[in-house]
Amino acid sequence: MKSFFKSLAVGALSMMVLAAPGFASDKIKVANAGALSGDLAPYGISALRGVEMAVEDINADGGILGKQVELILGDDVCKPEVAVNVATKLVSDGAQMIVGHVCSGATIAANNIYKDAGIILISSSATNDDLTLSGEHPNFFRTISNDGAQAALMTEFAKNDLKVKKVALIHDKGDYGKGQMELARDAFEKMGDVEIVLFEGVTTGAMDYSAIVSKIKRSRAELVMWGGYHSDASKIIQLMKTKRLDALFMGADGIYGDNLPNLAGEFAEGVYATGPNDTSSNPMHQALTKEHREKYGEDPGTFFITGYTCMQSLAAAAEKAGTVEYEAMRAAMFDITVDSPMGPIGFDKNGDIVGAGFSVYRVIDGKYQQVN
Repeated sequence: MKSFFKSLAVGALSMMVLAAPGFASDKIKVANAGALSGDLAPYGISALRGVEMAVEDINADGGILGKQVELILGDDVCKPEVAVNVATKLVSDGAQMIVGHVCSGATIAANNIYKDAGIILISSSATNDDLTLSGEHPNFFRTISNDGAQAALMTEFAKNDLKVKKVALIHDKGDYGKGQMELARDAFEKMGDVEIVLFEGVTTGAMDYSAIVSKIKRSRAELVMWGGYHSDASKIIQLMKTKRLDALFMGADGIYGDNLPNLAGEFAEGVYATGPNDTSSNPMHQALTKEHREKYGEDPGTFFITGYTCMQSLAAAAEKAGTVEYEAMRAAMFDITVDSPMGPIGFDKNGDIVGAGFSVYRVIDGKYQQVN
């Protein structure tokens, strides 16, 4: 990872030079924005690697509309206030399409800038329902299903497969985490038979989660459902285990991937998470995974494949539209079918992906394995 961050810094510097006004008017400028540093960087880096490899493939095949793609980077550390500044700079640097952001809160904040500038934004990982269902983000698309789909899967699995009767819903107070647990609460209340014994937010990045673990223990919850990311979840899980609290633990795609098992170690064993459907049998997925291993010496991260598909989708829409102009591009996004490493995908009238969904995974022998 150290060598990767070094090369990333060098690459970013080179791209800043290339982005100088007037230098590359014969190129299509695409920006990748997300967490490239901080606790959530593994998610942003996995998506970036997918975008980078897609750009390499697109350029090798002649580019977009006969022009080579130039990739420029923005690091928002998954913080909304930083994301606004990043978005402003990327627009001023001449970005014509955006892949990002990684976290829902940062995506919502940044898209106020992109929407006003008339730029398509497509995310590999931002799942908050409002981004597609509120009508406030008409320029937004994603290659991952929304939180409503995750909440339905999580709650049905909890009731029908885990057969729990008492659930604690805990979240990090963010757009993604809190919104996700509100959807889960609504789903549980509609289905009945499952009692929500605790619904509470915690401060992300806290050093001590003893207070919330004590509340969970007093609630006698059989399952803790978490809305948030792996960095906080790993601390809560470890404390639950050391306090001999035997409740099950489940989260969504914010804890899916190698990051949680790597942080929590043996304490992660048995943790459930929802994540993008396993498409590892897809030949394109297999080829890209092999290429990633050869290039980086490790398996792809959580959002590598969805990141690659984001860039494919933008290229397909531009080619169909015959231009990168916003209105034509947006119309084309609704009318494309992309032969992606996820399989054939497209987008519905709201900008949500068609042809993809979520599965349930469990940490078994240190790795997430699909169980539903």
